[in-house]
Amino acid sequence: MFDQNSFSLAGKVALITGGAHGLGQFYSIALSEYGADIFVVSASQRGWDETKEKVEANGQQVAFLQQDITDPDAADAIVQAVIEKFGHLDILVNNAGIQLRNDVLEFKDEDWRKVIDVNLNGLYYLSHAAAKVMSDQQHGKIINIGSMQSYRAGKRIFPYAASKHAVMGLTKAYADALAPYHIQVNGLAPGYISTDMTKPLQEDPVRGPEIAAHIPSGDWGKPEQLMGPMVFLASAASDYVTGVMLPVDGGYLLR
Repeated sequence: MFDQNSFSLAGKVALITGGAHGLGQFYSIALSEYGADIFVVSASQRGWDETKEKVEANGQQVAFLQQDITDPDAADAIVQAVIEKFGHLDILVNNAGIQLRNDVLEFKDEDWRKVIDVNLNGLYYLSHAAAKVMSDQQHGKIINIGSMQSYRAGKRIFPYAASKHAVMGLTKAYADALAPYHIQVNGLAPGYISTDMTKPLQEDPVRGPEIAAHIPSGDWGKPEQLMGPMVFLASAASDYVTGVMLPVDGGYLLR
C-alpha cells in the first residue's frame, strides 16, 4: 500500500562512500532527514564535523570510518564495521569517485589504474560484500552514482568515462542477479550540478556557455535537486524499480 510512509527510512542504516563532502554530504543529509542512520566511509576526515552536525540535527546517528576503499579486503572490513556499529545494513550508496584528465596520447597508465580502482573496482567489491549481508536479510538497496559520462564520451577523461559506463552495466547485472533476494540495485546520474568543484567549469568562457546551452532550461542543477531522487531510490517507494540509471540532468541528455 502506498502512502507517505513509503518514503520513510526510519530504522534503516545507510552506508555512503565519500558521504561527508561534495554531493555525498547531500546524500547523507537527505537520507538522515527521512530517518536513516548514516555510516560514512572516506579516505580522509574532510567534512566529518559538518556532516555529523547536520545528520544529528535530523535526529539520526552517524558514524565515520577513514578507509581507502581500494585497499585489499577493505570492502569486507567496511561492511563488518557497519554491522558492528548498527547491527544491520539496508542501503549502500556507492558515491566515492575520482576524475583525472589528460590528452589522449599523454594519458598515464597509473592514472588509468587509479581511476578504475576507485570508481569501478571499489564499487564492485563493496557491492559484493554488502550483497552478502542484504541477501541474508532478504532486503536492501544498492545505489550506484553514475554520471553524464555513463552515456557520453569524455575525450580527456578516458578512465572516468569507461568506469561510469561500466557502473551502468554493473548496476543492471547486479539488479538482475539480486532481484530474487528482494534487493533493488539502481543508479543516480547527476547532470551538471553547481558546486565549488564545478565552479571553474561554469566560469570557463568556452565550456560554461556550451554546457548551459545544452541544458533545455539553461540552468545548472543544484545539489539539493539530487536529494529527492536519492530518497526515492533508497525507500520502499522504489521497491518495484530496479536496474535503472536515473539521470537528474535537467534534460541535458535530450540534446
